[in-house]
Amino acid sequence: MVRAVEEYLKPEVVRQISRLDLRAQFIVRGFLQGLHSSPYQGFSVEFSEHRKYVPGDEPKDIDWLVYAKTDKYYVKKFEAETNITGYLAVDTSGSMAYTYRQELTKLDYSISLAAALCWLMVHQQDPCGLLVFDEKIKASLPAKSRRSQIGNVLSALAKVKPSGTTDIARSLGQVAAMLRHRSLVMVFSDLLAEAAPVRESVSRLRHRGHDVILFHVLDEAEVRFPFSGTTEFTDPESTEKVVVDADAVRKDYVDRVTAFRDDYRSWCFKAGVDYVPLDTSMQFDRALTGYLTSRRNRF
Repeated sequence: MVRAVEEYLKPEVVRQISRLDLRAQFIVRGFLQGLHSSPYQGFSVEFSEHRKYVPGDEPKDIDWLVYAKTDKYYVKKFEAETNITGYLAVDTSGSMAYTYRQELTKLDYSISLAAALCWLMVHQQDPCGLLVFDEKIKASLPAKSRRSQIGNVLSALAKVKPSGTTDIARSLGQVAAMLRHRSLVMVFSDLLAEAAPVRESVSRLRHRGHDVILFHVLDEAEVRFPFSGTTEFTDPESTEKVVVDADAVRKDYVDRVTAFRDDYRSWCFKAGVDYVPLDTSMQFDRALTGYLTSRRNRF
């Protein structure tokens, strides 16, 4: 049965999110306008209509008055450049269907986050699109800023059935090849894949000028390992089974997961990527507003 849009974007969540004056708090300081590479970092509002000069820009567009004040090259932004285009890239592979005891699966949780971010972008008139992937991009919606886009995105996601294996690196490589203009790519995935190829694909996105947020969504049980005794586990993508003594492996498992997340956090910081580790026991609206608040406090 197709899940209702209201299941993911409840009125109380909309009210909570809408209290964030996104335009006032974040547009100049970078949440949807440049993130770590933003020319607005430490930049006064006086220069908010400028961006850094990049190879390919016309030298005649350089603002020499700004250069005199900053000793850096900036060009005046055209109107079309004042909006950021966002893409929600959602992992719908089989592992995203997992939940141990939480109401929402990892995919449901990701859809909830994506719904709120889509709502935020569209309500500030920024185009938002959708990319659904497992081994490759399976479906997409072009970025639009009209209000009906929220329903279009959620309707598309509500029809998704998580299945199959994942190839995050290949999928993000396809994303990099598809996007023709500088965009904000918001990735929702459990990142259960070899890290090196994923990082290479994210680096390719960054190299092409795109901003990236990795929402690393794990189930509560994948983080805390609340199992005991002899337990059988099944890989949701390969269906391979393994039986372990949960009590004996718990510490090693938790240490490995912690290291896995810490490695991603460290690498993302160096790469200029926002890394947001989440688990499904966290209320998604609080997780999102907490992240947005941390962005505001850093800029």
